[in-house]
Amino acid sequence: MLRADGRPARVPAVLCQRRRVTDQSGLDVRQRRANVTGALGAVPGSGRLLAAGPVVLVDDLMTTGASLAEAARAVTAAGGLVIGAAVVAAPLTPTNRN
Repeated sequence: MLRADGRPARVPAVLCQRRRVTDQSGLDVRQRRANVTGALGAVPGSGRLLAAGPVVLVDDLMTTGASLAEAARAVTAAGGLVIGAAVVAAPLTPTNRN
């Protein structure tokens, strides 16, 4: 949509798994954060690309935000500037059922 609107946009795969994580289903917020902390890193050589412009993270599902926070940490550590996130879905909770 950004490109169709005349705005430059790329979709590079710049993050990689640095270590395995446990399945997050059943973990609470604190456990999820501990589970993913340090699990992501930038692909070697991606720092230059990340520094070229702002970054919008994309995730398929957000429950606690732990994975997005870890992605933002990894991008920032590699020299990127995270300006937002786009999430496809979130679980229904009493506060977002309407």
